[in-house]
Amino acid sequence: MCGSYFKKVMLAVSISTATLNASAGGVVLHNENGKYVKIGGRIQMQYLKTDADDEKSTDRLFLRRFRPYIEGSLHKDWRGKFQFDLGKANNETEISIKDAYMQYTGFDGVKIKIGNVLFPFSREQLTSSKKQQLVERTFVGDHNYGTPGRNLGLHASGHNGDKKITWAASVSQASIDPSSSKLDFDSPVNKNDDFNEGWIFGGRVDFHPFGRLKLSQGDFKSDMKATIGIAAFNWSNDGDIEDQTAASNDISDVTGYELSAGFRISGVSIDAQYNRFSADTADANRTAGLYKNGSTDLENWAIEGGYMAIPKKLELVLGYQSQDADNYAEEWNRTSVGVNWFIHKHDIKLQTSYRKGENIEGVKGKDENELFVQAQYVF
Repeated sequence: MCGSYFKKVMLAVSISTATLNASAGGVVLHNENGKYVKIGGRIQMQYLKTDADDEKSTDRLFLRRFRPYIEGSLHKDWRGKFQFDLGKANNETEISIKDAYMQYTGFDGVKIKIGNVLFPFSREQLTSSKKQQLVERTFVGDHNYGTPGRNLGLHASGHNGDKKITWAASVSQASIDPSSSKLDFDSPVNKNDDFNEGWIFGGRVDFHPFGRLKLSQGDFKSDMKATIGIAAFNWSNDGDIEDQTAASNDISDVTGYELSAGFRISGVSIDAQYNRFSADTADANRTAGLYKNGSTDLENWAIEGGYMAIPKKLELVLGYQSQDADNYAEEWNRTSVGVNWFIHKHDIKLQTSYRKGENIEGVKGKDENELFVQAQYVF
């Protein structure tokens, strides 16, 4: 009994000597040796109402994202993190794996990650969903239209001495959901049996003339910041596929290019990006959706602007995006307006966006209007 009491006392002492810090990225428990565990996550509840020309209007309320994470370190220069999403749970997939990696930081100005990590392509995709101005990403940041998401492999990133130049590179495995209407990249850790598998190689370089512009939309500091970035990748089908029922939609190879820029000053935030993808199907005669005679050049571009009408509290947002493909009759265009109310910056905010879509999926005269309302809590 005395031994049990002693253990309880020692446990209480060890807990009392630890330091519990709350930060923007979660709650950190650490000790004097630098060992720590960070626990955090995000909750995004969304209301979506859709009005399409050829359908009845629909609406729904759902958890857009529910992503807890744990990060920690036991050894100098090493840390690990895993994050999963319960917001996309359904009858077949109860958990969607997001970040799952170990990281080494022992090199000066360089970080090495091994695991499931965002591929270094598309500034908008690399900007966290919790730090977006519009409720939903535009074409240039959407994994459904050519932009790789998280992929399993080796990832490196770094910067020069003053951080005015940043870079990243990756070699990893990526899966594609075979479809004629989308160019949908997915992580191999969440793939279905009919997904195309392949290796993806690529990287990016960004120049920040006035100091590093972090991956976050909206201007809270009012300091002048700017960035311009370029990126490229190549993905090739390795021929491994377990289910051949969708073979007619199989993708054989994809090459992507990005040019992006961002600017911040006095509460004004502007982001612009252009992506171009060249993709070929296994069936050289495939003509459907994006593809004409077995190939397509898919082009996406977008521009978003925001202004803090009430500094750090109320932001007005305007955006325009466009998509074109070889088999489209007309460009697919979207115009968005929105308002963001920041209760505690991006940690607690309410967002609403209204998006007007024209020539949906390249079909002339097919229009759709969408209203998004989202409440976000980050801890």
